[in-house]
Amino acid sequence: MADQSRTQTLPKTLTDLMFAMADRAKMGAEALRLAGQEVRTQAILESAKAIRARATEILSANDADQASARDKGLTDAMIERLILNPARVEAMARGLEEVANLPDPVGRELARWTRPNGLDIARVSTPIGVIAIIYESRPNVTADAAALCIRSSNAAILRTGSEALNSALAIYAAFEDGLRAAGLPDCCVQLVPTSDRDAVGLILGGLGGAINLIIPRGGKSLVARVQAEARAPVLAHLEGLNHTYVHSAADPDKAVAVTVNAKMRRVSVCGATETLLIDQAVAADLLPKIADALVARGCELRGDDAAQAIYPMTAATQDDWKTEYLLPILAVKVVDGLDDAIAHIRTYGSGHTEAIITEDAKAAEAFLNEVDSAIVIWNASTQYADGGEFGLGAEIGISTDRLHARGPVGAEQLTTFKYVVRGEGQTRP
Repeated sequence: MADQSRTQTLPKTLTDLMFAMADRAKMGAEALRLAGQEVRTQAILESAKAIRARATEILSANDADQASARDKGLTDAMIERLILNPARVEAMARGLEEVANLPDPVGRELARWTRPNGLDIARVSTPIGVIAIIYESRPNVTADAAALCIRSSNAAILRTGSEALNSALAIYAAFEDGLRAAGLPDCCVQLVPTSDRDAVGLILGGLGGAINLIIPRGGKSLVARVQAEARAPVLAHLEGLNHTYVHSAADPDKAVAVTVNAKMRRVSVCGATETLLIDQAVAADLLPKIADALVARGCELRGDDAAQAIYPMTAATQDDWKTEYLLPILAVKVVDGLDDAIAHIRTYGSGHTEAIITEDAKAAEAFLNEVDSAIVIWNASTQYADGGEFGLGAEIGISTDRLHARGPVGAEQLTTFKYVVRGEGQTRP
């Protein structure tokens, strides 16, 4: 049960609203569990159509969110994550279509075997139930989360940050259209319609046991709060303190292109590289080329003593190795070979995404094997840390947990399983 001492201090209307949403979510979960694949597919495709049809009102709502964000003095990085434009709205719709075309993750036979006593045992994928997703300023998460939950037959309770509420409500309206068009009740996906922060506390309390899984997608403070207070299981998405390591056998052109993309393609995404590690064997020749390309794109560099001796940059502090900037700022460290690079990643990495640039296959395989992050990459940008790029259609986040799901969380990762046992009258001695 939710903490009664806490709920007694809340406005009665909010408490009633949230528990009513929980009751409806349970009905939605049952409806989705019984709905066939075709119905769920139709709901997602109809939602994609509705997003295109509602593009003007979605963009208008987003304009209001942007104006409010600027009035509140939000950082450029936060506003960049908030912004929608026609291309991003169309990308949302296409992402839903990709999710709709994914193989159905529910009802898959994961394993099957027969015991000596004749019992036939199968492990079959099933929905988790009711999933609460708490996220901050990315409006597209509303679409991604709703579609992935429908695809995996889970009911969703979505709670966006106040800075994106208008955008989220406009996107959610498209999903109401899609659910109705497919003959599903709108309680299959619900969006908390208020920016009242106490709604988060009620969700974390489990809403009377209705919530089967909580997924936080946002900054470090949000994830820390959810992990500390949640009374339901949590699938965590920690910060993306990601590294790109330029090995002594790196191709110079690849090293420049990949590093610049890994940092500067979009600085505010969790897959952005935050620290460049470069081998001292090639740093004198290669670091200036990489640094020139980064600086030309407006990136500030903060380096250790060795990096500063090669290229003019700000002195890095200890905090720079531990910071997810989400800004055009890159920490730079010269390392003494592969083992030193891996040791730095083990010390400072968040377990999200790490990349090595090298033409030495043996060194690459050692890096991929020894670096224990959710995603490890050879000769490609860390910005590929994305469910869409992995062929999942979309993602709710990049899980840095080690249990249940790790890496991009798509529809398949939002399922659990049950055992189906078939017998012929066996009794246990």
